[in-house]
Amino acid sequence: MLSNPKRHKLGFIIGLLSTAFIQSACSSVSEAERTDRRDPYEGVNRGAFAFNMGLDTHVLEPTASAYKNTIPRPGQRAIENHLQWAGLPATTFNSALQGRYENASVAFLHFAVNGLTLGLADLTEEPAAVNSQDFGQTLAHLNVPEGDFLMVPFLGPNTSRSLTGKVADTMMNPMSFLKAGDAVQTIQSLRPPLAAVSSRSKMSETLDDIKYNSLDPYARTRSLYYQSRAGRINAVVGKPNNNQTNDKQFESFFEDPS
Repeated sequence: MLSNPKRHKLGFIIGLLSTAFIQSACSSVSEAERTDRRDPYEGVNRGAFAFNMGLDTHVLEPTASAYKNTIPRPGQRAIENHLQWAGLPATTFNSALQGRYENASVAFLHFAVNGLTLGLADLTEEPAAVNSQDFGQTLAHLNVPEGDFLMVPFLGPNTSRSLTGKVADTMMNPMSFLKAGDAVQTIQSLRPPLAAVSSRSKMSETLDDIKYNSLDPYARTRSLYYQSRAGRINAVVGKPNNNQTNDKQFESFFEDPS
């Protein structure tokens, strides 16, 4: 089967943008000027954060508000189901690499069964049984260092390791290699903006609180990202999760749809 050129182009653009951003961040901030030792490129990162906040204010926030107020809840749930379903191949692949074969099997089964509706309807009895996994977690499982904090335009907060994982998950997802009909390709093209709008709608209270009520929205975003990410990484490497954040969906807002 031939690959979907649009999906490969998207992966290439993400990789190129990520590389360009890392190269542009070569002018690191001195350790004395940093507000967090893990953030050596804080000056560049704050610029990217300002860009992302502007994009949110003028595009994403109003779109998410309209989505929440006009799309019936069953329709929103169908979109959420599809987005979760689209991420199951990555979970299957990464769970197997981590030796979590039961989770890999359950994820594959859910993907196959719910594929009858392109994931729009959940036909399984226990949708929460699948523990989502990404390649960034796999790299942590392989003891790859976390790297520096990076705030990437459009993609939000990351570490070097998690950003590498996002690019890998995008490029390796088998759904990228399927040649499907126009309807399916349209759904695949709409998935990234739908994911952003859906997540922004679900996370509106948390994100608006960060945006409008924080003394330093950038620092708070960075802190919440590290807390959220640490919870997922600790579960993979077998460490206890001592983070107290309840914002379990926080990181998902910045994740790429598969």
